[in-house]
Amino acid sequence: MHTLPIREHIPRRPEDPIFCEHLAGSTYGTPWHFHPELELVLVKKSQGYRIVGDNITNLSAGDLVLVGSNLPHLWHQDNTAGELEAVVVQFVADFLGREFAVRSDFEPVRQLMDKARRGLHITGEVRDRVAERMSAMVELGPLRRLAELLSILDDLAHSPGVAFLSSPGFAPQLGLGDQARVDRVMQFIHKHLCEPINRDQVAAIAALSPGAFSRFFRSRTGRTFPAYLNELRLGRAARLLSTTDLRVVDVAADCGFRNLAHFNRLFLKWKGVTPSEFRKRLGGA
Repeated sequence: MHTLPIREHIPRRPEDPIFCEHLAGSTYGTPWHFHPELELVLVKKSQGYRIVGDNITNLSAGDLVLVGSNLPHLWHQDNTAGELEAVVVQFVADFLGREFAVRSDFEPVRQLMDKARRGLHITGEVRDRVAERMSAMVELGPLRRLAELLSILDDLAHSPGVAFLSSPGFAPQLGLGDQARVDRVMQFIHKHLCEPINRDQVAAIAALSPGAFSRFFRSRTGRTFPAYLNELRLGRAARLLSTTDLRVVDVAADCGFRNLAHFNRLFLKWKGVTPSEFRKRLGGA
């Protein structure tokens, strides 16, 4: 039996093809999951990371992503980061009806939604425009929300400020079962990220042999388990280096690296500079 991303059921009425909400609190409230609806996520305040397919990126204010249909994803708020704030818009591909979806003038939006199967990161001026309009969508009625979403997607479809997130070859195995197992694994990783974690520990939590665990993890996330852990930890380290005056050795320890030389080598390979140089370039201590 394999561990799979959880399929999430979006709480919208059948007659309403769009779901929109303002998130506030200490957690995003969802594990590694997927759903047939597309999803626009605007981060207004958050410290943590997001995983879209096989892409892992630190979160910051203004982060805007379009997640395609059935693409596994996760937004995670650090336990010590305080409150988060975000706006989420979820919608079906034919939110204007099947007849409209096949119109020739809808083709740019249809192509955008197809590209979103790899996840799209939105930046620059279009990000600023879309962020303002998404924030206002929460208060709109169903018809105006429908028109606003079409306008936003048309803007994105004709903008250069859109880039792929997940790699071209990422093709996860998706399934509806075994939700408890995947939740146990991800919750353990996030809870103990800054502590020593080995493959056998997590394999036992997943009720798989170490070899079977390694195979399923790579097929679902696009990376090996050690690479996944290191990328999460290095992302946290970069955030601490840029936002605190902790010594490099303390940053390494706080991110689960018990060997400073090993941490420095991994960071240099990841960022192209040492942790100390990274901090200097940011103007830190």
